Parts: sequence; structure tokens; C-alpha cells
Amino acid sequence: MDTPTRRCTGAVMPIGDEDFIREVLGRIGDKWSLLVITNLARGPLRYTDLQRAITGISQRMLTLTLSQLHRDGLLTRTSHPEVPPRVEYALSPLGTSLLEIVRSLVTWAITHHDEIRTHRETTDTATPTKNMTTQQTARNHKEMAPQAENAIRT
Repeated sequence: MDTPTRRCTGAVMPIGDEDFIREVLGRIGDKWSLLVITNLARGPLRYTDLQRAITGISQRMLTLTLSQLHRDGLLTRTSHPEVPPRVEYALSPLGTSLLEIVRSLVTWAITHHDEIRTHRETTDTATPTKNMTTQQTARNHKEMAPQAENAIRT
């Protein structure tokens, strides 16, 4: 018997897998995953190289992101038996298949960030009290724009 399906944005989604698919979209769509994937497009990198390349990411968040992307099969983790130990991360074939989509998202964000910033400022000005989270988010996006642009050029 065929698995029941539902159409979603032109794709056919198996009924019962909606939660898992949302989880996958959440993982590959978060800012840290996008930046890790774009940085690994250049080739294998060590943990410290990734941490230097991704401004603003904490050690804990980078470790968590790498672990989750590895668990999902989007990157490989190669441990070299050296002293001191050397670990490299690289995109797997599955992760590489995502690369064009991720680059498109990052390019879109670079292209439209000024327009979005203007809309946010207009909305914030119209609201009597500014939300501190909105201000912090704006600062974070401003800090991340140069690294996203560098990652997309590769």
C-alpha cells in the first residue's frame, strides 16, 4: 500500500513525516548552519579555522552545530592521529547537494539586508517601545554580513 502524501509548496510530503521535515528545515535554515556550510564549501577546515571564520559564534554553539550537521550526514568529521590531535570537518556529498541552495539564501540576504533593515527601523519607530531583542538581532545581522559575503564569494 502506498504511503499517504500531502502537497506542500509543489513537493509531495509523506503524511506523518511533517514534524521530522520541519526539524530538518529548522536545522539547515538556522544562521549558524548556513554559515558553517558556506565556509566548508572551500574545503575541509579545522574547528579553530571555522571559529575564526564565523564571527560571533560561541564555542558551545559551534560544537553543537557541527555535531548536529554531522549527525544529519551533512558533514564529515575526520580525526587524524597526531599530537596534538587534529580534527577536520568537510561537507559530505549530502551537504554538498545543499550548497547551491544555501548560497542562494546567503546571496539573497546580502542583496536585501538594507531593505530589511529599513523596514525594521520603520516598524520599530512606529512602535512606542523598542524590543531589546530586535535591537540585538539587528546588531548581530550587521556583524554577520561581511562574513556571509566572504563565504559566498568562494
